[in-house]
Amino acid sequence: MLKRLLLTVWLLLMANLGFAQARELPDFADLAEKQAVAVVNISATQTIRGQRAGPQFPFDEDDPALELFRRFAPKMFPPGHPAVPREFENKSLGSGFIISPDGYILTNAHVVDGADEVLVKLTDKREFKAKVIGTDKRTDVALIRIKANGLPMVRLGDPARLRVGEWVVAIGSPFGFESTVTAGIVSAKGRSLPQENFVPFIQTDVAINPGNSGGPLFNMSGEVVGINSQIYSRSGGYQGIAFAIPIDVAMEVQTQLRASGKVSRGRIGVMIQEVTRELADSFGLSKPQGALVATVEKGGPADKAGLEAGDVILRFNDKPVVQSSDLPRVVGNTKPGSKATLQIWRAGASRDLSLTVGEMPDEPVAGRGSRRGKPAEPAPANRLGLVLIEPSAEQRRQLGIRHGLIIEEVRESSRADLRQGDVILALIQRGAQTEIRTVEQFNGLLAKVDKGSNLTLLVRRGDMQTFVTIRGAEN
Repeated sequence: MLKRLLLTVWLLLMANLGFAQARELPDFADLAEKQAVAVVNISATQTIRGQRAGPQFPFDEDDPALELFRRFAPKMFPPGHPAVPREFENKSLGSGFIISPDGYILTNAHVVDGADEVLVKLTDKREFKAKVIGTDKRTDVALIRIKANGLPMVRLGDPARLRVGEWVVAIGSPFGFESTVTAGIVSAKGRSLPQENFVPFIQTDVAINPGNSGGPLFNMSGEVVGINSQIYSRSGGYQGIAFAIPIDVAMEVQTQLRASGKVSRGRIGVMIQEVTRELADSFGLSKPQGALVATVEKGGPADKAGLEAGDVILRFNDKPVVQSSDLPRVVGNTKPGSKATLQIWRAGASRDLSLTVGEMPDEPVAGRGSRRGKPAEPAPANRLGLVLIEPSAEQRRQLGIRHGLIIEEVRESSRADLRQGDVILALIQRGAQTEIRTVEQFNGLLAKVDKGSNLTLLVRRGDMQTFVTIRGAEN
């Protein structure tokens, strides 16, 4: 009996000890002490030259005090008063980290872009003027250099080995408070953000605020795995969601910036969209995967290779395209002028195409805007709640199409994601794509679609094409 009691007590003690150890948080002190010496504070100054009417005041143009002077002391702002030249200094604070002993530093492009002067302050209080070697707005990575040698530098880690839930540490200068250490966990990997097509962001809950931008994100081994770049916030301050650029992406960019001052990226000349479950069913795919080609640029690399709207790109060279956001990254990292092989899905079967990768222009090309034909006579609405008309030859010429139907009206009863002025070019079901030429033909195809089934339409919207899935093709 006594032995059983002692055994029970021992087991309880071991259980409590294990629970206490499990609850113990990691110690970041050694990491912070060793790695903070390679983190720098960056101050960028940009001079904005302009004119401002009225006398000089010790506050800014948008300061409420200036409006009070205008309202209650109008004589100080007489009509026709000559403008007073004024120079404004716009200062921004950020962080960075040393990647080589001879003074190369990584930071964010938005920290130093357009700056007239960039100052770097080390942890030993030394200050240097930095030269901007190059910036890449598409990844928000910048490479700068100071004239110094024998500097402490960070060790680089492998972001691919990061696990969701793993502890990570940020060191930077939020609001100018130098060498601030914050910690959290990896919340997600491979995040895609709007207008950010070339970075698979690391999402964390590490406290990041203005001034942290460009600073390093460390794993628990003291290796840099990312560059803290931006936060998701409705207030402008930290709200628990931060994003970091994986260090391998940043190092690929800095290699090109160091060599030529700019980044060269590949392109193939397509507009793509995500493959949803409904789209996968329409194209006969076993599961949602790949990048659906919505538009092929005329005369571009993809067009010359025979790629068509409605193709689904499954692989680019030896890399699988699991989701549409994978494609811009792998294509962008491909050297312009090189040969590439695409595995595509077309008409219910896979096939391979070869193409020569083009080069992405320095600045995105703006669209020409939409051009819509004016329908002559309204037609009755079909079962989708759409009023359709057949374009004239002149309208087809203006729109740059050979066939299709113009949507004149979308009735309230329609559940389709379609708009007035859209042009329906084709109907896709079970992998088969049928070009649409007349209202009668289209309505006949609709009549054969089972109620409650999904169907997909290829739609021209302005200068772009997109695939629209209609769930339950009935009113």
